[in-house]
Amino acid sequence: MRLQEAGTERPAALGVIGSWQATVIVGVATLILGLIVSFHPSGSLNVIAVLFGLLMILAGLFHLIRMFSSAESHRVWLGISGLLLIVLGVVLIRHLHLTVAIIGLIIGISWIVQGLSALAGGVAAGDVEGRGWWIFFGIISLIGGIVITAVPVASVTALAVLVGIWFIVEGLFEIAGGFILRRMISQSQVTVVNPPRSGEGPVGSRA
Repeated sequence: MRLQEAGTERPAALGVIGSWQATVIVGVATLILGLIVSFHPSGSLNVIAVLFGLLMILAGLFHLIRMFSSAESHRVWLGISGLLLIVLGVVLIRHLHLTVAIIGLIIGISWIVQGLSALAGGVAAGDVEGRGWWIFFGIISLIGGIVITAVPVASVTALAVLVGIWFIVEGLFEIAGGFILRRMISQSQVTVVNPPRSGEGPVGSRA
């Protein structure tokens, strides 16, 4: 019976032991990513801009491939949209500052819409609890969206630095959590190897 229990507990124990290692690895990767983004925000944004342009090109190629399908009824529009997407993707890759500005505008407009909706919901809520927080959140989101829309490149660069700092903090927490989990596993293994025995006296007292 003990052999069976040990056999069933070993895979679970191995999985738990591997979990702290995976946590530390993820934490180190997050920490490195945060350092890169924090110290090189413009380079990180350029990489995102290139990926955005490549995505547009791939979408255009997909539209062109669909244009040759006999099941499609709007081949002309697929061809035109595919060519436009490819041209737009090439332009975005060649002019990375334009791409970063577009990303900033998208973020700014989304924050403005989010702020307006939160303000409208808070004002229309009446005397509901938490109404003030919704109004406060809407005002902050609206101001942030206006600032990002006004200076998209500088705002997105500042946001990249903040995201990098957040990744650094998160990575440090994950690394610390992994080592704490390792210590807990070590303590539990010691308890399993040397379990407390009840009902047994000293060896010399046995008859």
